[in-house]
Amino acid sequence: MTERALRLGTRRSKLAMAQSGQVAETVSQLTGRPVELVEITTYGDTSREHLAQIGGTGVFVTALRDALLAGEVDFAVHSLKDLPTAQPDDLVLAAVPLREDPRDVLIARDGLTFAELPNGARIGTGSPRRMAQLNAYARNHGMTIETVPIRGNIDTRIGFVHKGELDAVVLAAAGLHRVGRIDEVTDFLSVDTVLPAPGQGALAIECAASNASLTAALAELDDPYTRAAVTAERSLLAALEAGCSAPVGALADLLADGQIVKEMRLRGVVGTTDGSTLVQLSTTGPVPETHDQALALGRELAAEMLAKGAAGLMGERVL
Repeated sequence: MTERALRLGTRRSKLAMAQSGQVAETVSQLTGRPVELVEITTYGDTSREHLAQIGGTGVFVTALRDALLAGEVDFAVHSLKDLPTAQPDDLVLAAVPLREDPRDVLIARDGLTFAELPNGARIGTGSPRRMAQLNAYARNHGMTIETVPIRGNIDTRIGFVHKGELDAVVLAAAGLHRVGRIDEVTDFLSVDTVLPAPGQGALAIECAASNASLTAALAELDDPYTRAAVTAERSLLAALEAGCSAPVGALADLLADGQIVKEMRLRGVVGTTDGSTLVQLSTTGPVPETHDQALALGRELAAEMLAKGAAGLMGERVL
């Protein structure tokens, strides 16, 4: 008798289906079992409000988690940056696979880079984090730009540029890679210009804590460096008491001496959306070998940022 197919819960967007499809193939090869995608509509997919207004935290995740807990699906794939920082006891983060490019990118009219945009250029993004950093960069480099809040999937956002409504939009490189549209990028934004969202470019594979055999199988997909990096980034976010709609950027990367990885550097930024005030700091330490060490790296940097005035820049507390 063949084993029944594993059911993978996924959001319905083209991007979610693409990344879940890639995970499904890998899990099928690992387990020798077929994997079927179960499409689930989340509140974040149906709400027409701006993400900053619906609180960001968990709006794309709750319905998938409910399906997991109800036994309707066996495991779920999330964009890690959508996950609330608190992990429920009855669910386990079974794997954080190797991270895709974490950078933000620009898709602009006429193939323009960010530096080539004309004065007064209208740049679309739904992210307060991106707005804060783009506006700060423009201020510091004598540019005038207008950041315009937008929502929608990748097609919708790029469409604003093609239709001439905006000069450019900012998106995550990882999503464009996964849907095969990375060749439309006109500029890769350096992380020195725009730090990505905590966990950007990484996926989270979650299943019920009670399902030990599946948890063990999925653990094969885990990349320990990616997990340590995103754990530190999300620890920073949690310690700043910020949801995923807050203007916080964070990136942990590995510093290598030749082939030998020596240290992990964690950078964080928080700012007002108009870019007038940014608190940007970094810390470097040994590569975390445990979950607790990765958490501590994030907490330490958050404490320094709070001491420098980050708390006053966070806007509304989302409880």
